[in-house]
Order: sequence, then C-alpha cells, then structure tokens
Amino acid sequence: MASGVEELLDMLFEMIDEAKNAPLSSDKCIIERDRALDLIDDIRSQFPMELTEARKMMARRAEMEADAKRKADSIVRSAEERAKQMLAADALALQAKQRANDMIRQAEERSRALKRSANEYCEDALRRTEEAVAEAFEEIKQSRSRFRAAAAATINNNPGAQPQGGRPIFDADRD
Repeated sequence: MASGVEELLDMLFEMIDEAKNAPLSSDKCIIERDRALDLIDDIRSQFPMELTEARKMMARRAEMEADAKRKADSIVRSAEERAKQMLAADALALQAKQRANDMIRQAEERSRALKRSANEYCEDALRRTEEAVAEAFEEIKQSRSRFRAAAAATINNNPGAQPQGGRPIFDADRD
C-alpha cells in the first residue's frame, strides 16, 4: 500500500490514464470501480493527517516569520537609534569643534591685541625714558657747565688756589 497522498493520487492517475476507452467514446474510459474507490478512501484517510501536518507546518512557518519580523524590526529600531545617537554625537562633536575654533580665534585675537598693547606701552615707556634721560643729560651738562664756570671764577679770583682735591677740572668741551 502507498505511504502518502501523493503516491495514492499518482496511482489513481495511472489507473485512469491506462484505462481502456469505453466503446464508441474517446473521452470516457473503463476502470475498476472497487480499486478506484479504495484509492479514494485511502486518500481521504490520509488527508486529515497530511492536512494536520501541513497546518502545523504553516503555523510554525507563520510563527517563524513573525519572530523573524520582530527580530528584524528590533534590529532596525536599534540601528535607527544608534544612527540617531551617532548623528547626535557627530553634531555635538561638530559644535564642540566649532566652539573650540571660535575660542582659539578669540584667544589669538586677544593675544594679538595684548601684544600690540604691550608693544605700544613699551614703546611709550622707552620714549618717556629716553626723553627723561635726554633731559637729565642736558641738566647734567648744564650743571657741569655752571660748576666749571663757578670753579674757573674761583681760580681766577684766587690765582694760587687749586680745585679741591688737587685735581684739575675736567672740561668736556676742551677735550
């Protein structure tokens, strides 16, 4: 006896295919009624079992598809969330980089301004110092000149007197 519905159907098909034509008809044939009915009974008895198996397989398939879909959806959500996080991190990094660049630019501008200000201050301080030194030098020259004039007047009024300390008076204009 056949083991599955397909084999039974194949046997029924062969029986009908190999059957002799009915007299005076090309589309009718003669088959063994009992044998054909036995095959149909066997097919009917096998159907519930095969249908049950098919239904179970369909249910398992649907369950596997649903599970796969859930996993795929979870992976997609996770990937989307990760992408959002990466975009947020990139945006944050970009903002931080822009902020750092702004801070560096401001620091460089401030540094240039401070350097310019320091140079101006030093230039002004050196100019004032130079003016003060020049003024002091002029004052020293004038004081020396007055001193020499006073010393010479004392020597001329007292010809035997020498300058204090016995040293001759240095005259920058004469030397």
